[in-house]
Amino acid sequence: MDTIINLPILSAEELRVLGVLMEKSKTTPDYYPMTMNSLTTACNQKSSRKPVVDYDEETVISALDSLKKKGLISTATGGSIRAVKYKHNFAIVFPVVPAEVAVICLLILRGPQTPGEINTNSGRMYEFESIEEVQSVLEKLSQPETPFVKQLPRRSGQKEVRFMHLLGGEVEFAEEETPQEPARKSVGELEARVAKLEADYLALKEALDKLMHELGV
Repeated sequence: MDTIINLPILSAEELRVLGVLMEKSKTTPDYYPMTMNSLTTACNQKSSRKPVVDYDEETVISALDSLKKKGLISTATGGSIRAVKYKHNFAIVFPVVPAEVAVICLLILRGPQTPGEINTNSGRMYEFESIEEVQSVLEKLSQPETPFVKQLPRRSGQKEVRFMHLLGGEVEFAEEETPQEPARKSVGELEARVAKLEADYLALKEALDKLMHELGV
C-alpha cells in the first residue's frame, strides 16, 4: 500500500524563496547554493514570476528560517567565501524526480499553468520530450498518494486545462481571478529573453561578490 504524502502548507514568502532555490539550482548551477543577496534579487525579479514582489532581506531571512525548520532548505559554506549560502532539500524530503521538481517549481513561481505552458516554460530546468510527457508527470503528481498538484476546472473557451500546486493549501480560483487569454508567442519569447538577461545579471553579481570577498573589500 502506498504511503500518502502529507504536504506542508507554506506561506507566499516561503513558496517564493523555495521556488527560486529550486529554479536556480538548475538554471544557474555555477552560482548555487545561493547567497542572501542573489536569493533576494531572484525573488524580486520581474520576469517568470507571478506575482511580482519586492521583498526586503528580512522577509527572505524569515522565510528561510521557517523553511529550515520544516527541513525544506539547508545552509552551505565552503570555498574562499565565508558567506552563508542556501540550497533546497525538496527532492530529499519528497520522493520526486527532476521532471516533477521542474513542474512543481513552475507552478510555484508562475501560478496555474496549462500542460502546454509548462512544456514551453520548463526548458531551462528540464527538457520534456513532448507535451504527453508533461501530462504524464501532472497525472502522477495529481494522484491521491502524491497530491502535489490539482487540475482546475476548464474555463469556457479554453482548450487546455490548467494545473495548480497544493503547497499553499487548497485555493479556489474564481473566474475573474484567472488569467485572461494566453500570451502571444512573441510575448513569451520576450519574457524568455528578459529571464536570460536577469540570470546573466545574477551571475555577474555573484562573481563580483566573490571577487570582493576574496579581496577583503
